[in-house]
This record gives sequence, C-alpha cells and structure tokens, in this order.
Amino acid sequence: MPEPIEFRRSRDVDEVRQTILDLHVEVRGDFGLLDRPFNSVERFDERLLAYAQRPGWETVVARTPGGELVGFCFGTPLGADTRWWASMINPLPDGYTTETGTRTLAFQEICVRKPWRGHGVARRLHDKLLAGHPEERVTLLVNPAAGDGKLKAVYESWGYEEIGRQQPFEDSPQFAVMMRPLRHS
Repeated sequence: MPEPIEFRRSRDVDEVRQTILDLHVEVRGDFGLLDRPFNSVERFDERLLAYAQRPGWETVVARTPGGELVGFCFGTPLGADTRWWASMINPLPDGYTTETGTRTLAFQEICVRKPWRGHGVARRLHDKLLAGHPEERVTLLVNPAAGDGKLKAVYESWGYEEIGRQQPFEDSPQFAVMMRPLRHS
C-alpha cells in the first residue's frame, strides 16, 4: 500500500460532494463506464443528492495523511417509505421488505483509486461505514457482470448472499441484490 490511510465520517454532503464526484469520474473512467448514461457524473450526482437527503445518510472518505484522496463509500438506513425493494424481479417472502428506518442499512456506493486497489482498502471503508450502525442487516446492489463476476465474489467473501435481482432505473444494469447480517463475525 502506498501510504497509511485516515478515515473520516461525514453526514454533510456539501462538505464531501465534489470529492465524491471527482473520485466517481476517476474510478468509473478507469473501468470505461462514464459513457453509459446511468454512470454519467450528472446522473450519479442526482443519486448522491437524493440519497444524502434521507435520514441517516453517511459517508466515509479515506485519505493519506498528506491529504491525497484514496476512496469513499456511503450508505443510508432504509426508511418505512423506501423504494429500495420496488424493482425486485423476483418476489421476496412476506415481511422481508418491511422497513422501519432501523432494520436495514443500504450500502450504496464504494470507490477506491487504482493505486490502493488490492490492499484491503475497500473492505476497510466498508467496515468503517458499518461500524456503530444499529441496523439488523445490510444490503447492496452489484452488477453481477462487473469485473467478470469478481466484484460480486468480493462481496460474497465479505458474507453477502444474493437474495434476488432488480433493475431500479430504466437505464441501469440488472443488479444482484445482496444481503448479510450487519453484525458479521
């Protein structure tokens, strides 16, 4: 790993918005995804601002002690009025999608700059965000084709299991919906 990393939590989107957008452009550009409308900076910014308006939204930003940006992640507890489950392709058991604001944390985004990939930074960002959250479980969406399935395999190694598929936006990929207990040993 190039240098030590410092992690900082924030609930103020205005404080971190440009940092998150800049890193989104860099990382999604690395993977050749910015030409897809769903991954454009404008669409990502719309989603970021919408997520950040929800109660409990939080981000963790990682930097070197010298201030160089390493990565970020963010998530939001699912409220009773969430639309998170509205695009499920397969039905889930009765009550599975009932949300209270304290039942499920949605892990919505993670980006790590290229020099720090493969050094456990993504897992540390993930764990820093989840630390201290009272929710029972955590869910995320992943494109199962990303990295030829390697990204989904990473989440599985972190204890997530696929519970179904959904396509939340007309121009988004069909995502694997993954879930795990929040307190994972």
